[in-house]
Amino acid sequence: MLSKQNFLSIFFIFSCIFSSSLSNPDFITLLSFKSSLLDSSNALSNWVNSTNPCIDSWLGVTCHPTTHRVTKLVLENLNLTGSIDALSQLTQLRLLSLKQNHLSSAFDLNFSYLKNLKLLYLSHNRLSGNFPSGIHSLQRLRRLDLSYNYFYGEIPFPELAQMPRLLTLRLDFNSFTGKIGPFSLFPSGSILEFNVSNNFLSGEIPAIFSRFPVSSFSGNKNLCGKPLALDCFHRRVESEPAKPGDVGMKNKNKKGVSDWVVFLIITVDAVAILAALVTITCCCYCKKRRNSEAQERIKRKVRPAGSLNSMGGFYGGGGGGGRDEVMVVFDGCKGFGDVDDLLKSSAELLGKGSAGTTYKVVVDGGDMMVVKRVREMRKRKEVDSWLRIIGGLRHSNIVSLRAYFDSNEELLLVYDFLPNGSLHSLLHGNRGPGRTPLDWTTRLKLASGSALGLAFLHGYNKAKHFHGNLTSSNIVVDHLGNACVSDIGLHQLLHAASISNNGYKAPELMPSNQNNVSQRRFTQKCDVYSFGVILLEILTGKMPNGEGETSLVKWVQRVAREEWTWEVFDFELLRYKEMEEEMVGLMQVALLCLAPFPRDRPKMSMVHMMIEDIRTKGGRQLVDRSSIMNDLSSDSSPSLSESTLNFTSGS
Repeated sequence: MLSKQNFLSIFFIFSCIFSSSLSNPDFITLLSFKSSLLDSSNALSNWVNSTNPCIDSWLGVTCHPTTHRVTKLVLENLNLTGSIDALSQLTQLRLLSLKQNHLSSAFDLNFSYLKNLKLLYLSHNRLSGNFPSGIHSLQRLRRLDLSYNYFYGEIPFPELAQMPRLLTLRLDFNSFTGKIGPFSLFPSGSILEFNVSNNFLSGEIPAIFSRFPVSSFSGNKNLCGKPLALDCFHRRVESEPAKPGDVGMKNKNKKGVSDWVVFLIITVDAVAILAALVTITCCCYCKKRRNSEAQERIKRKVRPAGSLNSMGGFYGGGGGGGRDEVMVVFDGCKGFGDVDDLLKSSAELLGKGSAGTTYKVVVDGGDMMVVKRVREMRKRKEVDSWLRIIGGLRHSNIVSLRAYFDSNEELLLVYDFLPNGSLHSLLHGNRGPGRTPLDWTTRLKLASGSALGLAFLHGYNKAKHFHGNLTSSNIVVDHLGNACVSDIGLHQLLHAASISNNGYKAPELMPSNQNNVSQRRFTQKCDVYSFGVILLEILTGKMPNGEGETSLVKWVQRVAREEWTWEVFDFELLRYKEMEEEMVGLMQVALLCLAPFPRDRPKMSMVHMMIEDIRTKGGRQLVDRSSIMNDLSSDSSPSLSESTLNFTSGS
């Protein structure tokens, strides 16, 4: 039995906790919000006034460990119905996510009190009224999603232009009106995700937003300009108002139309139809003739060795071995029709690698292509069948193979030219004065895009295709800043296929591995390991040189084990300390990819999902300690699981 003194002590402690809860304004605000909801007893059953939201882990509530103020409120997909007006008093919120509910507001929303807010997700609700006031005062806000609601009125673009940290602006599927802009105050390229589709906007799209896809503006029938197909000049001509009296003159002219005019119109129509039939017949005949000529040209003898064009071309043909040469062109190829067009084009040497030499070629019309010259291939049947598979891959995060030319002991591969270089050059190039650092948001976007491209390859036709030589040099950036995986399957065409840099090579492929040599075959899980190394490059800024204990992977594991969290990250990322949770989350994903045994590594589709969770949920912890221990319990070396846990606790 408890003594009277112990009982009084316990009673005093609970009284303090209870009284501190009542004195906390956030506690009262949360209860007020719950009372405004309809049928909230099931969803928020542990929100009761006899408990503390910070100590008793109320659903969706996260508090600051010192001040006990609510910093995160996440109530997603709970079918909540009612008003959110009370939540505007949670002045210390960093993250507010209420998407996928039935929430509304009795008045126009006002977020002017939430000055610490960084992430705001209110999509898929029943919110209405004018655009929320006070948004422009949220100078720390990075992501704003009001999509799939019932907001109306004009979007205050001049106020939004005063938010320098805004990265995401999603206002699609509402009823906003007015024009887009002006955007003269916006930092160039500051917004990475922008969508105002399916509203009632009008006017010309500002040039700064022409880099976004058509889907960001579709569903606004009165919008014009790039990237939409409708030109604003033609829209102005079509919408030109009729002059007074035009309608009357038109009716008057109709009455004066005589029979011979009708006969003339019918005659002209008949002649036009006949001419169209003749033209179509001629075109079909010419096309058939050209196709037959092309079939005759597709196989011909190899030209003599060392032939070069007069404009400084790149190709010295293979020796005369008597083997026929073949040119295969895939969808989307433009600027040339056969190998002779390539030979006439000027070329610039880009570099030499283990697989061959790479050139930038300018074809007719000014289009730029990349041509890779490969020697010492496998058998021709194997090469042709594999390249036809690669040529059929079409994805926004994969560099498309447009054509290939197969001759004796030599192969020319033609790809799209992407102007912004490789991930390797962006991370490691010009590390001296004058370098433009690669910011954290861009690094995370490139990681997500390359993961999506690799996941598409792994799942293509369920054929278990793999890259075979994934490095940061084989991830290039297109004109929209998207990561694209290149050189897919290239090393599989060579006689001795292997990863060119041992820093990316999975443990099961190492010569020191004790397994039978016949079992050291490449799988998709080897790509996953290489991708984990690339994530370490993104996080640390270091190149994966060295082997064994001197490798980048071992160095990261040692540093992580000693809990030197910031020492492991690239010094260029020190300016983004508020993004530490996202960096730690990406490090967790990297370490999962680097599991020593293939069976413990996640699929690339899961890797992409985890990275997208980091991007969209503001770095909320994705992998808890128990799940990591379960996933890696079979690891013979404890350093991997230990390092992952240290990063978790360090966040």
